[in-house]
Amino acid sequence: MSQADRDLVAAIRAELASIDPARRCDRLAESAGLGSDLVMREAAVARLAVRLGRATNAGAALASRRRPKHLHAQDEGAGAQAAGDGALPPSPFDWATAALHCRLAWLRGRFLARGSLSIVTSRTHLEFVVPAAEAPVLASRLEEMGLSASWRLRRGRGVVVWKSAETVSLFLRRIGGGASLLEIEARQVSRALRGELNRVINAESANLQRSVEAAGRQLAAISVLEGSGLLGEQSFQVRSVAAARCETPEATLGELAERLEVHRSTVQRALDRLERLALLDVVAPGPRAVGGTGQHPLSADLPASR
Repeated sequence: MSQADRDLVAAIRAELASIDPARRCDRLAESAGLGSDLVMREAAVARLAVRLGRATNAGAALASRRRPKHLHAQDEGAGAQAAGDGALPPSPFDWATAALHCRLAWLRGRFLARGSLSIVTSRTHLEFVVPAAEAPVLASRLEEMGLSASWRLRRGRGVVVWKSAETVSLFLRRIGGGASLLEIEARQVSRALRGELNRVINAESANLQRSVEAAGRQLAAISVLEGSGLLGEQSFQVRSVAAARCETPEATLGELAERLEVHRSTVQRALDRLERLALLDVVAPGPRAVGGTGQHPLSADLPASR
């Protein structure tokens, strides 16, 4: 990733870590999502862990009497040392009975503790690196939230992955992403517009190249037929198309048809006929009689002159 992309990812994580849940159950759920083995490489996440620990300690007496049913009192490990400043260790999280807002708080904590986000020009990639046994469980929970993810084992650890920019944006929005997420979405829109513009330009360039090549062949065919005298033997319509092509070599078939007030297919057939006549004249120069009439072989099926 470029430095700008890394800065944007850091801004998103700092923005998520700065969220201060209003509900006590959300604070407990996010603390559970951070886990007991949190490695705090980012100052924002470290401050979050301390903040959640302090808030939990402030309500410890109340929590012992009215703990939410999806958060149990059992100690998971050395979470207090991770959060620091006397924080309570994170509690096991009961996903099945948790409310939606608690689930989102838990996922936010899990992302900050175990998630990584990669933003590059061609793709957006988000993954959770978790213990092997947790990977299928986390993938199942995300599926329940309408955020399908794939998972696999990598060097003995579970990896839950999203490679869809839309899914990543939806997930970040649901766990509280704001201004930084808008920047990601703006980049995605800009990337899509550039891709569409490139496709249109490439298609137009290819069409223009084909038109130039076809016009070159048609002008060469008209020159051959003029030299052999066969052009004068063609119908008025064919001669009119040939004259219009010589006068405006850059014109499209539609423009020639509009100028001559005929259908585009009529112009196409006339130019095809000129090319075939010229090719035959190059292969076998001079008129070749058909049944003693002295007509060119392809002149028989041309429309009559007007």
